[in-house]
Formats: sequence, C-alpha cells, structure tokens
Amino acid sequence: MEALVASALGLLTAAGLYLMLRQRTFPVIVGLTLLSYAVNVFIFAVGRLTTNMPPIYGPDVAGYADPLPQALVLTAIVISFGMTAVIVMMALGAFLESGHDKIDMNDDDTPAEGDAK
Repeated sequence: MEALVASALGLLTAAGLYLMLRQRTFPVIVGLTLLSYAVNVFIFAVGRLTTNMPPIYGPDVAGYADPLPQALVLTAIVISFGMTAVIVMMALGAFLESGHDKIDMNDDDTPAEGDAK
C-alpha cells in the first residue's frame, strides 16, 4: 500500500511540475491543481495510513485513525478549489483581453515569433 501511495505521489508531483513549465495558462492551472492533490496525498501519508480503525479512541479500542490529517486535507481541498476558480477567472480575463493565452510575452505585448494568435 505504501508503494502505491508513494508512486501516486511521485506521479502527481512530476505531472504537476511538467504542466507548470508549459507556456500556456490552462496547463499551468492544471499543473497547480495536480500539485495541490499531491500535497493532499502527502498529508494523508504523513498521518499514517490505517485501515479498519475507528475515528474515536475508546477504552476498548486498540488503535484509532488520526483525525487531524483528514481535517487538514478537507480544509486544503476547499481552499484549493476556491483559488483554482479565482485563477481560472483571471486567466479567462487575460485571454479575452489579449486574444491568446501565451504566458511568455515580448515587451510590446505581441505573441513571440512563430506563435499563432
């Protein structure tokens, strides 16, 4: 199970970093989203992965699931969803104003050489 979680964490991080290095706004937004998913999986993994454990500790229970990582990830999901919506709206406004979604621009606000508008 740990190998599967570690592989998923590495894959999400690698894909997120690759997409963030693209020069279009939509892949950058998707890359940021994948990186936030990777951080959420990492927080779950740090909180020890347990199965079939109750969420509340009692006198007759041998162990329990730690609720703190779950609360942190739930909060992170809500915040990342809101920030993704804000970034998408900013990217949409920039696209509608300039007519393209290229990130690396020249000083005169025209697309770089060889780029279609």
